[in-house]
Order: sequence, then structure tokens, then C-alpha cells
Amino acid sequence: QVQLVESGGGLVQAGGSLRLSCAASGRTFMSYAMGWFRQTPGNEREFVAVITWSGGSTYYADSVKGRFTISRDNAKNTVYLQMNSLRPEDTAVYYCALRPGPSIVTAKSQYYFWGQGTQVTVSS
Repeated sequence: QVQLVESGGGLVQAGGSLRLSCAASGRTFMSYAMGWFRQTPGNEREFVAVITWSGGSTYYADSVKGRFTISRDNAKNTVYLQMNSLRPEDTAVYYCALRPGPSIVTAKSQYYFWGQGTQVTVSS
């Protein structure tokens, strides 16, 4: 099994920044991708960003491109989501997820392991 623990959420004013962290432990894989998703009440969980662990390739949802940056620290088995220029519409519970394999994948159904989520609230 894989355990994912998110941290770093909170309340911030519009235009501000937050950095989310996701620490992974447990079973290891030769290659995998880690993604960030977010969800608001009554809505589907949506893709935000993904990074491959081996090559560091990244991909972002159009809604966050240019404002959010995903990165990883292999030594710490941790992935980060730096969120700048936050908007009220970024308010959501943010989840990290892990998918074995080297590919960039945005479909949530393809991710097998999930964290418990961390709340991000952006006030106007």
C-alpha cells in the first residue's frame, strides 16, 4: 500500500500564495506519476497538475497554467504544488494522488492511491 499525506492548505486572500505538500510512504514503484486534483461540494474532482517521478515531466490544467507549479523532491518522496495569484474560484479541497507507470495521465480514474485532502480557501 501507499500512504499519501497532504499539508499546507489554509485561508488566503485573493492574489496570495500557498504551497501544498504531499508526502508519500509505503510501497515503492519503479516509475510513477503524482497528481494534484481538487473538488468543490457537488462537483466532480478535477485535475490540476501532474508530474512524473523519473523524468520530471509536468502538465497542468488550463485554469491553473502560469499560476501553479508542481515539483518534487525525490529524496523526501514529496511532491509540492506552489499556488500563486490565487483566485476565489481556486477554493476547493485539494488531493494528491499516485499512479504507477511513467505516463502523464489526467483522468482521476487512473490514479490508484489518494491522500485525505487539504482545504484551500481563497477570500475575495
